Amino acid sequence: MKYISFTFNPIQENCYLLWDEQTLEAAIVDCGAWNRQEEQSLSGCIEAHGLKMKYALQTHAHFDHTFGLPFLHRTYGLKPIFHVDEAETYKQMPGMAAQFGLNIGGGMPVVEQFLYDNDTIMLGQTAIRLIHTPGHTPGSASFYIPDAQLLLSGDTLFQQSIGRTDLPGGDFEAEMDSIRNKLFRLPPDVTVLCGHGPSTTIGWEQQHNYAAY
Repeated sequence: MKYISFTFNPIQENCYLLWDEQTLEAAIVDCGAWNRQEEQSLSGCIEAHGLKMKYALQTHAHFDHTFGLPFLHRTYGLKPIFHVDEAETYKQMPGMAAQFGLNIGGGMPVVEQFLYDNDTIMLGQTAIRLIHTPGHTPGSASFYIPDAQLLLSGDTLFQQSIGRTDLPGGDFEAEMDSIRNKLFRLPPDVTVLCGHGPSTTIGWEQQHNYAAY
């Protein structure tokens, strides 16, 4: 499994391009591409590596993580895939963006597929497992790739921090439970690719994140 990260839009959101080395099947996780320059950066990387785009995966549906979905649909025919409990957040997302003075242009694509806790999808020969990690939003999820020892945590777990829970649908106790009883049960050497900020590891967060106490 290979991956490249991009930092997009005014909120400085991390978008990840993943691909299976054998088949070159690829997925984008949380496409927050905000403008033409960011779209070209992403598409240029896809073209340079000869990737076959298969999935648009979403850890959650906040606008900073979904700005690029119209571009993905228009360019590659991709539609978003996320946890079933995130459907309402996705529906409300354009209105939430407007409250922050931001416009979602082009219309949002319909959902391709809803996933449930522990569902697995295949990217080439690589298994990607959804772990439902509610708290930041009701349908927040993390994507775990055991073969690569990677976790894409969205806005649930950050380096020495956690995602905010004061937005609509947020639940602090649920988020702490998700981190302590789901993410912290993973092997300590798993690399965590966060929705904002630098990457970390499960082991580091078990020792240094206040969610551990």
